[in-house]
Amino acid sequence: MPTSYDIPEVLDRREGPYGEIVLRQHGELLQIIANGCFLMDTSDGRSERLLVDAALGALAGRPDPVVLIGGLGVGFSLAHAAADPRPGRITVVEREPAIIGWHLDGPLSGFSAGALADPRTEILETDLLAHVTETYDTYDALCLDIDNGPGWTVTEGNDSLYSPAGLAACAGALRPGGVLAVWSAQPSPEFEETLRNAGFQQVRTEEIPVARGVPDVVHLAVRPG
Repeated sequence: MPTSYDIPEVLDRREGPYGEIVLRQHGELLQIIANGCFLMDTSDGRSERLLVDAALGALAGRPDPVVLIGGLGVGFSLAHAAADPRPGRITVVEREPAIIGWHLDGPLSGFSAGALADPRTEILETDLLAHVTETYDTYDALCLDIDNGPGWTVTEGNDSLYSPAGLAACAGALRPGGVLAVWSAQPSPEFEETLRNAGFQQVRTEEIPVARGVPDVVHLAVRPG
């Protein structure tokens, strides 16, 4: 007989600035759905942790690096960064107010409460591309996890982030020798070439093993300097 766990329960559904955003529970898992597209859940977090570790590792011991995390999601990347003593400051850019609210006083608070209480952490409610284009702040690492990959975006407008102009904005927000790390649900040799054409160096892809199917990956690239 089917159990109640077979049908996800919608905990919250809102119309956000970029369309519908839903938080639902499936058994013990919490899931975020944007415009009908599954974004992430609380099942694992290996991908999010590797995103942060790969970026910090590529900085080769740079003291007190300033880290920007693009996308709060279920909070795995933030929690992992805050558990690491290396970052001097952690900025999270999240454009969906609903997701921020679910972390501040909602069902996702258990995954991020400690990190949000860390004095190194700040949350900015804004669009990532707008932030890196307009900010005067610079970062040692940009850890981006806002889509299912450069070729599988949540909203059509996100395509511009992975364009030459968007990558130039990311480079402009990085300090010399800073690292851009982009999570993706599948490898993209085309995106690697776009990174090289945008002037990034040491472009490479790290795979994240999954139970079945194509591995998740983190694309890494370094701003010259």
